[in-house]
Amino acid sequence: MSSHPIYPQQTLYQADPAFVQSLSRTQQQLYDAGNKCMNRPVRIQMLNGQIHEGTISHMDDGHLYLRVSNPNTRGFFNPWVPAPVNNNVILPLVLYNLLVISLL
Repeated sequence: MSSHPIYPQQTLYQADPAFVQSLSRTQQQLYDAGNKCMNRPVRIQMLNGQIHEGTISHMDDGHLYLRVSNPNTRGFFNPWVPAPVNNNVILPLVLYNLLVISLL
């Protein structure tokens, strides 16, 4: 049994139904565009101005997964293990934050 008092639920924010419909339509358009570019090099601009370049590796309902090279990955030389260091990173991007997807 909880000792915390029970308060009525108070809604702090509720999206306007027209906004929800517009957002769903936009998300579907981005999903379709991303699927057409699967495994191809792209440049993606986010709403906040960030730009990412990479290859679309996967899409799901709300995310685009972009494989990007990570030039900051540091490998340590080990003469007994000749395997190269994998410097690819998967960057998950939320579909409704995408502004532009361009093929490179």
